[in-house]
Amino acid sequence: MIFTREGKELWSPLNKISFRFIFTYCSIYMFSVFAPAIWSPIIQWIGSDIIQLKYTFSSVGNGSGDTTYQYILVLFILSISVITTIIWSILDRKRPSYNALFYWLRLGIRIFLIFFMLSYGFAKVFKSQFPYPHLTRLLQPVGDMSPMGLAWTFMGYSNLYNIFTGLAEVIGGVLLISKRTKTLGAFITIGVMLNVFIMNLSYDIPVKLFSFHFIVFASIIFLTDIKRFIYIFIKNKTAPKVKHYRPFYLDKDDKKIVNGIKVIFLIAFIGLFTLFSSRRRFQKEKPLLYGIWEVALFIKNDDTLPPLTTNHDRWRYLIIDFKDRVTVKTMDDSNKHYKFSIDTLTRQIRMHEKEEELLDSFNFKYQKPNPYFLEFDGKIEDDTLHILFSKKDLNDFRLNHRGFNWINEYPYNR
Repeated sequence: MIFTREGKELWSPLNKISFRFIFTYCSIYMFSVFAPAIWSPIIQWIGSDIIQLKYTFSSVGNGSGDTTYQYILVLFILSISVITTIIWSILDRKRPSYNALFYWLRLGIRIFLIFFMLSYGFAKVFKSQFPYPHLTRLLQPVGDMSPMGLAWTFMGYSNLYNIFTGLAEVIGGVLLISKRTKTLGAFITIGVMLNVFIMNLSYDIPVKLFSFHFIVFASIIFLTDIKRFIYIFIKNKTAPKVKHYRPFYLDKDDKKIVNGIKVIFLIAFIGLFTLFSSRRRFQKEKPLLYGIWEVALFIKNDDTLPPLTTNHDRWRYLIIDFKDRVTVKTMDDSNKHYKFSIDTLTRQIRMHEKEEELLDSFNFKYQKPNPYFLEFDGKIEDDTLHILFSKKDLNDFRLNHRGFNWINEYPYNR
């Protein structure tokens, strides 16, 4: 069996062929994760000339890992792996085994998994991947959410669940570091990433390809100890001793040095991920006029517009969640997004749809007599506006004020 840590002098032809394919595919894929654009000319040619796609696509994912480029890239890697395996098998057919090469492949896969498991894990622990639902999301009906938006809202609501899922990923990554615990780490990683993969499938989250490869890679590590696993957990027997292959042997002093390096590496690695993830979590500052501002009076071109759903031009809410952009929700529940900038000294605002217009001039003056009221006077596009706002209490949202309860006489399912 190819999936073993034992040093066997003679591999079967099937094992050698399987290894050549696995080695080629995993190596190219891991390299491509960090440098996907390197294959761009080839992938573009395959897409346009061979598959004959009628639309353009790019190597830039824009946050998606399931782009046309990524699917063609995986197809390309599969094809190259098959061709390489055939040529390799012909040229190197007399080689008895690949113990050393398989050892280094497993090491590379472990490093790959460790990096991403800690990265994604700490992003959840410090809640930078799934932030609490934004103000615009609080006003959005569930039926108008995308499946991914629903999943992000579900994950973002709970600090505890984020920490729990994040720690599971971190534990899997940490256990993969040591040779003694790497099988357990791979087993945990398979379980954690299987849940992530199913969630990606169920909620149309575009990281399906990437998460699936995590499962495959962790399975390669886990299957090297599958015999021992079966003996202990299935057969309820003592696992037989296994003579692990090592490309080199270390004396006691060298082992101490290597173990010391591992400890330093682990502390530094976790420290860097903690620092980076925590900075991403806490670096966001609330803008000056942060909040959901409900329109109490809306005068457009000296004409007062009543709060009717037929008045499509009338604002219903002004949502200020970020420093440089705002969202206006109109009476028909449509959202308009504007670039936004405030000058606190002159109490003026730039509010435009396009980035270049933001630099031209201030188009609103604002007054804020107290924390609960806001007044705008100005012009947007060709319309003169006078708007009075009242600040909406965020605790009015059931999602915010319900909280956690140990005792529930009846299910609070609203």
